[in-house]
Amino acid sequence: MPEDISGLAEALRSGALTAQSLLERCLERIETLDGNLNSFVALDRAGAEQAARESDRRLACGEARSALEGIPLSIKDNLLMKGLPASWGSRALKDFVPEHDELPVARLRAAGAVLIGKTNVPELTLEGYTGNDLFGITRNPIDPRLTPGGSSGGAAAGVAAGLVPAAIGTDGGGSIRRPACHTGLVGWKPSTGRIARGSGFPAILLDFEVIGTVTRTVTDAILLDGVLKGAHPMDRRSLLREAPSLDIERPRILYIPQFNDSPVDPEVAAAIDGFACELAQQGAEIIKDGLVFDLDLVNRVWRVISRSGVAYLMRTYPDLVSLGGASVQAMAEDGHRISGADYIAALEDVAALRAALTSLFRDYDFILTPSAAALPWPADQAYPDVIDGKPAGPRDHAVFTGWVNIAGLPAISLPVATSREGLPIGAQLVGGFGRDDTLLNFAHSRREV
Repeated sequence: MPEDISGLAEALRSGALTAQSLLERCLERIETLDGNLNSFVALDRAGAEQAARESDRRLACGEARSALEGIPLSIKDNLLMKGLPASWGSRALKDFVPEHDELPVARLRAAGAVLIGKTNVPELTLEGYTGNDLFGITRNPIDPRLTPGGSSGGAAAGVAAGLVPAAIGTDGGGSIRRPACHTGLVGWKPSTGRIARGSGFPAILLDFEVIGTVTRTVTDAILLDGVLKGAHPMDRRSLLREAPSLDIERPRILYIPQFNDSPVDPEVAAAIDGFACELAQQGAEIIKDGLVFDLDLVNRVWRVISRSGVAYLMRTYPDLVSLGGASVQAMAEDGHRISGADYIAALEDVAALRAALTSLFRDYDFILTPSAAALPWPADQAYPDVIDGKPAGPRDHAVFTGWVNIAGLPAISLPVATSREGLPIGAQLVGGFGRDDTLLNFAHSRREV
């Protein structure tokens, strides 16, 4: 049986496979394997079985709604799915069961996808590993002693273990790209506004967080993106017109292997060097350079926006004050010290970074970096405290991704190598704002030819 969406969709259309048998296979694998991984935190068995029966009827009549007809998918636990708990990884929200689907989830249902359940996250999806006081730690199928990263760690673990063929997640600072990197998968983060949002949890990261996907192939990322994308009046950002796709024969790629003196694992660095050479051999013009924007600005913006967001949530959900975990409490305490003037200054910094990168993409088609600075680390640690023999802080492993979210740019993580111990390594390609199709098509042409 194929593992990717494209192959499964073909088998479903030909009658070689039924949606019900495919769902049952996924449920059996979840029951057998997920006890060691902790990818899923809630299952909608009855709803999924009903959806699979309806898909089989449509497939038999030649009335498939889309290429997702009958395809099982998982939904990250910070997205609202009607009838299932949406806890956001927090004990404070463990009893919250929404009565509606968030807009992107509704689009998946309308396309005929079979939504199995919710996947684990760190509390409030603000950390780079996956574990919380409510559901515990999620582990990496490549090596269960290690983390799959976060915050879409449950999503990535489920796909990597073959529990589902693909997963829907969110990316607010690398939350899809890094878990995809750590599990050998493709992680897609679109431009701000490409996939309309609405009727979900408060947007505590401004417009930095977007809906994205974890898949086995770029082909599947393109397929899912095609269903999810599109404007909706509920989200005014989605009404912006996107740039047309370009077929670039000899792309100019700015390759930034290291951000200032922030450490990078030597095996990661060597792998991305190798991928840059591969792209050059395929005809790309590779320009290797150092950091071209202010990393201190990025770190300052991330702290002000994220910590202020957590402080706001403490007021919105009072149970967080007593039930929030230690990390959330510390973030809120920091957030309460941030002034309104600090917040406005951060907004000005966001505008400055976006303007600077708009100018940069007049000279380059893509930017290439590692997806993560570190290999996967022990599953119960929030972050690796040493990278390349040097002390590392909470965001050092994530240094290559957060700036992309602040700038609102599209980016994709591609599996390009494995370490000596067999751990996956991913390369990140970033495109200009609204150049999502150009980036997806380029990634597809270079990795799936």
